[in-house]
Amino acid sequence: MKLQRIALVVEFDGHAFSGWQRQQNAPSVQQTLENALASIDGCPRELVTAGRTDAGVHAKAMLVHADISAERWQRAPRAYLHGLNAHLPATVRVIGVKAVAADFHARFDCLERAYCYQIWNRSTLSALERWRHWWMPRKLDMDAMHEASRHALGRHDFSALRASGCQAHSPVREIRDIRMERDGYCIRIEVRADAFLYRMVRNLVGNLVEVGLGKRSVQDFAELLASRDRTRGAATAPAQGLFFIDAVYADFRASELIGQA
Repeated sequence: MKLQRIALVVEFDGHAFSGWQRQQNAPSVQQTLENALASIDGCPRELVTAGRTDAGVHAKAMLVHADISAERWQRAPRAYLHGLNAHLPATVRVIGVKAVAADFHARFDCLERAYCYQIWNRSTLSALERWRHWWMPRKLDMDAMHEASRHALGRHDFSALRASGCQAHSPVREIRDIRMERDGYCIRIEVRADAFLYRMVRNLVGNLVEVGLGKRSVQDFAELLASRDRTRGAATAPAQGLFFIDAVYADFRASELIGQA
């Protein structure tokens, strides 16, 4: 069978899954999508993602690639958008699709990845937003958090934000931008980097929140990064506040493909 490689933009509710990667005894985003692809193409299909996510982590624009039937693609490309969604639960949606070169790789060709972390900064927990935010009842000093975050910009050894079990060969990464904004009770922290270590964003947020609470100073945060010692850092922020929001490639980004087929 002649194959066509396609890039799919995927949105999912991480609360419903044990993470991206296929597992034997728990629901995963990968397995759910691969099962839907097999229903469309009539045979097993494998997906490769720009970045794996843990249990509870969400995605607004995750980029994955797959090799599918070239004949079916040429005949009905929208089958890989609307047709796939007909085979998926409401917790997963394919929201964009694009034909790519046969040697395109969702992971290795990705130049930049972006995550957003959401904090619900109110004295009472929200009944509506509890699976989309980390609830923080005490007021946070966003100015101090922003000042501390400047120390993480650039190319550094981020061992102090690297969780145990990380399989990356090197702890060196380049954080290119960190932005913070408050919208009502919601604080959003957006981080862009060439790549991330295991739980790096959640560890970054956990330490910035301690700065915002006054538990550690801006200088303490800078010294933590320089120490390269994870044991000196704060607890990891909960998974439910984290969203994968974009993957950037040489000639497109995942967020630009939303709505395309």
